[in-house]
Amino acid sequence: RRSGQYTMNHDHSKKTPDGASFDRSGSQDSLDELSMDDYWKELENIHETRGNNHEERVPLVVKEPDEGELEEEWLKEAGLSNLFGESSGDSLESMVFLSTLTRTQKAAVEKRVETVTQTMRKKNKQHQIPDVRDIFRLQNDSKGQVCDGSESSTVRTSENKNEMQGGTKGPKLSLGTEEQKTPREDIPFSDTDINLEISFAEQAANLKDSSVGKMCKGGGGDTLLPNFRLPKDKTGTTKIGDLAPQDMKKVYSLALIELTALYDILGTEFKQQKAVKIKTKDSGLFGVPLSVLLEQDQKKMPGTKIPLIFQKLIAQIEEATLETEGLLRIPGVATRVKSLCQELEAKFYEGTFNWENVKQHDAASLLKLFIRELPQPLLTVEYLKAFQDVQNLPTKKQQLQALNLLVLLLPEANRDTLKVLLEFLQRVIDHRDKNKMTLKNVAMVMAPNLFTFHGFSSKTIEQSEFVMAAGTANVMRFMIQYQKLLWTIPKFIVNQVRKQNTESQKKEKKDKAMKKLLKKMAYDREKHEKQEKTPNDADVPQGVIRVQAPHLSKVSMAIQLTEELKAGDIVARFLSQKSGNVQTLKKEEVCLYEIGGNIGERCLDGDTYMKDLYQLNPNAEWVIKSKQS
Repeated sequence: RRSGQYTMNHDHSKKTPDGASFDRSGSQDSLDELSMDDYWKELENIHETRGNNHEERVPLVVKEPDEGELEEEWLKEAGLSNLFGESSGDSLESMVFLSTLTRTQKAAVEKRVETVTQTMRKKNKQHQIPDVRDIFRLQNDSKGQVCDGSESSTVRTSENKNEMQGGTKGPKLSLGTEEQKTPREDIPFSDTDINLEISFAEQAANLKDSSVGKMCKGGGGDTLLPNFRLPKDKTGTTKIGDLAPQDMKKVYSLALIELTALYDILGTEFKQQKAVKIKTKDSGLFGVPLSVLLEQDQKKMPGTKIPLIFQKLIAQIEEATLETEGLLRIPGVATRVKSLCQELEAKFYEGTFNWENVKQHDAASLLKLFIRELPQPLLTVEYLKAFQDVQNLPTKKQQLQALNLLVLLLPEANRDTLKVLLEFLQRVIDHRDKNKMTLKNVAMVMAPNLFTFHGFSSKTIEQSEFVMAAGTANVMRFMIQYQKLLWTIPKFIVNQVRKQNTESQKKEKKDKAMKKLLKKMAYDREKHEKQEKTPNDADVPQGVIRVQAPHLSKVSMAIQLTEELKAGDIVARFLSQKSGNVQTLKKEEVCLYEIGGNIGERCLDGDTYMKDLYQLNPNAEWVIKSKQS
C-alpha cells in the first residue's frame, strides 16, 4: 500500500474507514490527486470566506444523550412511544403498526424497546413497563404470519426463506406459508437491479452469509459507478410527492425503522444526532432557517417550496451558460462576494437588487455560501452523520438503499431544496465537455459545502477531515448520480402502508359496530350495508372501473380493464374529449389518482398497469385532477 498521495503537504495515511487505501496504481477506481486537490482548495476557500466574516457564528452543540435516551427518542420518532412509559397501555394502534413489520424491522424495534425498558428499570420509574417479548407474543398470537406489507405470496415466501437463512436473532414468528418457490422468485434480480419489493434489511440478512455480499466494495471513478436501475413495477412506481401527507407520515416511521434494521444487520451504528437549540435569525437571507425563509417567501409567492434566493442564484448561474470552464470550482472574489451578500440582504425582497452586476463565479460562490450558512445543515443535524456513514456500508447497492431511506427521512423543505440542488449539479455535469466539471469534480467541490458543517465545533472536523474527505465526496457522487432512484418510495414500504390502512379500517369498523350496538341503534346494520352495496354493484359491472374527472369536460367514464391498460391511457382518453373551452389542461399537469381503499391518495405514474393495481386495491376510487402543487 502506498500512502502520502494527497497534495497540499498533508502526510496522513489515506484510508477510507473500511481500510481501502487510495493508491493510484493505475486503477480508475481511486480518487486521484487532482480531484482531491479540488476538495482541499474548496475547504481553503471556505475558511477564507469565514475569515472575512467578522461575525463569529455560534457553534451548534450536539448533545451527548444519556443512556436509553437515544432509543426513547427513536421510538418516539418511529411513532411507537406508546410501547413504553405512562401510555404503554394504549398500544392497540402500535399493534396494528407492528403487525405490518418485517422480521428484521421487528428485531430493530425490539432491541430499542429492550434498552429503554432496562434503563427505566434502573431508574426505577414507576411506570408499568411491558416486557418486550409480550408485545411481540401478543401480536403473533393474533396474527398467524409475518406480514411484510405485501399482499402477494411472493414476498411472504421470501420472508420465509429469510427466516431459514437470516441468522439474526429476532422474535420467533410463526409463518403462515409453506416454503415454496413462486414464479416471481425464479426471476433473479441482477446486481444492478434495485429490488424495491423486498425490505432492504431482509435482502442484507440474506446476503450476509453468501458470497454475493462481497461484490462491489465502496469507492469508484465516474466510469465505475454501477448503472443501477429500477425494474418496472406493474402497479406503478411511487415517487416522493405522490402520496397524501397522512401516508407520508407512515412512510417516515417505516423508513426510520427500516434504515435502523439495515444498519443493525450490517453492523453499523445508526445514531441520530440531537442539536441543542440555538438562537437563529428570524429574517433575512443568509444564515436563516429554511422554515423561516419559506414562510417569508410564501407571503410573496404562495405555494413556494424552495427558497426564492436559492432559485434565483441557480437561475443566475444558468443564465450565463453552463459551459464556463471551472464552474463551481473557481471561487468568486471574496470581498465582492461579501458585499454582494450584504446588498442582497438589503435589497432582494424589495426587488431593487441589480442582478446584472453579479458575475457567474460570484453567483456560484453565493449559492455555496447560502448552503453553508444555514443554521442547521441541509442534510439536518439529526441525519448528517448518518449520511456520512453511508460510506461505511459494504456494497454500493446497500449504500444506495441507505441513501434512499435517508432522503425519505429529511423534512420536506430540506428534501425539496436538496432535489433542486442535485438536479442543477447534474445539468452542470451534462456540460462537462466544455466546463471540465465531471461528476467527480463537482462532488469534490460540493461535498465540503454540504458535509463540513460550521456548527459542529471545528476541532472534531479538523481531526476527522481526512477520513471524511474521500468518503463524503463519494456519498455526494452517489446522490448526484442516482438522484432519480433516491426520490422513489420503495414498494415494500408502500405495501406496508396499505396493510396498516387496511388493518386500521378493520379496527375502526369493529369500534363503530360496537358503538352502534351499545347505543342500540334502531336499524339493522347488515341490511344497511346491503343497501349501500347494491346500487354500486349494479352501476359498475365486473372488470370495469368508474373514473371521475370533475374538472374536465368529460366528468366521468366507465373504463373496461384490460391486461395492457395503463394509467396514462386513461388520462389521454379523458383529455381527447374536447368540448368548448373547458379543455386547457396538458397531460403533464394532470394525474390519475388512486384514492381510498388501502391508501390515502396516490398520484399514479403513467406506466401503471390498471388491472394489476385494481387487484391490489379493489376499493379505491379513481379520480383525474391536476397535480398537487
